[in-house]
Amino acid sequence: MQIRTVTSVLLGASCHVVGDDGGPAVVVDPGLGVTSSVLTLVREAGLDVRAVLITHGHVDHTWDAAPLSERLGVPVHVHARDRHRLADPFGTLGPLGAELARAASADPGAEYREPSDVRVLDVVEDEAEVTFAAPGATVTLRALHAPGHTEGSTVYLLRGRTSDAVVDGPVALTGDVLFARSIGRTDLPGGDDAAMARTLRRLALLPPGTVVLPGHGPATTIADELRDNPYLRTARHDRSDRT
Repeated sequence: MQIRTVTSVLLGASCHVVGDDGGPAVVVDPGLGVTSSVLTLVREAGLDVRAVLITHGHVDHTWDAAPLSERLGVPVHVHARDRHRLADPFGTLGPLGAELARAASADPGAEYREPSDVRVLDVVEDEAEVTFAAPGATVTLRALHAPGHTEGSTVYLLRGRTSDAVVDGPVALTGDVLFARSIGRTDLPGGDDAAMARTLRRLALLPPGTVVLPGHGPATTIADELRDNPYLRTARHDRSDRT
């Protein structure tokens, strides 16, 4: 599957559009200001968008979920443990949320709205396959519950081709769990160091050639992160707290 990325004006959050030209597609993490670009991309590629997926409920990844889902006529899917964040995007971010709310109030065009059609991801035993069908084709991703940054953080795994590199293989859309040479912060409400450590141990077991498309910043690979990212390198060798 082709993966195209649009960058939000808020904190440079990445929005990924997953789907081959003329076929079914999903939009992952529509941050502030991406709606117009995503709709143009969808129209030019002839994509049949079937859903909006959320890696986690922080507002820099969900701000345009409502307008985009309404324009496309599709539901928004989020893990059950992050569902509450869509209803209260600023309060669930603590002091950082208050800063973002003040910024939003200064720009009426940037007002956040809760999506009207939200579906809870049915992730059984921390993992599930999610498939969205269109006439004659489907788009399928593997949803991996990956708490630590938030309670309901989700990594989406698939096979695809990225728009900025010649890659055709396993891809992980990691949201704010794993970045190039870093990881998501755990000091915001819902963050959990122990949960993050368990999540990183799982990600360290992904095939080394897996391309990582994070929620902010450049693409990387699991192999590069096992070499250069001290957090993932430590997780690979950590044998403690396996429950």
